[in-house]
Amino acid sequence: MAGKNRPPRADAARNRDRLVAAGAAVFGARGLDAPLEEVARRAGVSIGTLYNHFPARENLVDAIFPARLAALDEIVERSLADPDPWKGFVGFIEGLFALQAEDRGLNDALARRFPHAPELNAACRRGFAQLGTITDRAKESGDLRADFDPQDVVPLMWAMSQVIRESADVAPDAWRRCLGFFLDGLRADAARPLPVPALTQEQVARFMA
Repeated sequence: MAGKNRPPRADAARNRDRLVAAGAAVFGARGLDAPLEEVARRAGVSIGTLYNHFPARENLVDAIFPARLAALDEIVERSLADPDPWKGFVGFIEGLFALQAEDRGLNDALARRFPHAPELNAACRRGFAQLGTITDRAKESGDLRADFDPQDVVPLMWAMSQVIRESADVAPDAWRRCLGFFLDGLRADAARPLPVPALTQEQVARFMA
């Protein structure tokens, strides 16, 4: 029979779990460009088994990082619970980049576009919707400059991901200094007219493609 040599379902599930755990460890340490062969070796399976479960790299990415981004939900809760809307906004931004700094794979994932990673994309959309609520609070309090748009976080993520990637082995907290400069520029009392508008969602999608 064609299915005679197929592994039992329990074995297949265990292999998948091992691959997800191995992928999280390897990508977390080396970034998303790490060889998939290394992931397979760490999981104790063949590269063929890896491709049976995850035909493309982004399928493995989609199995790993939505769970990592779930940590944003806790950051959002703390941000919205803070009675000071500005501190809540800063807490969200700092929490987001702290997650990126802790995991090179996540840092890469947030700086790229994966059209065939629906779970990851859904987690990102949820995060931006939550950022909109946090941003509105900070604007209404008069602390955050009125022309700030949640889409403005996207180019900041691109820039900060590069800072995190390049400084991780030498000065892993260097991103915090860069972020401090950025946040000071977002205070309402420091606002000056900007030469161009914020990126649109369509522009962001085109850039990342």
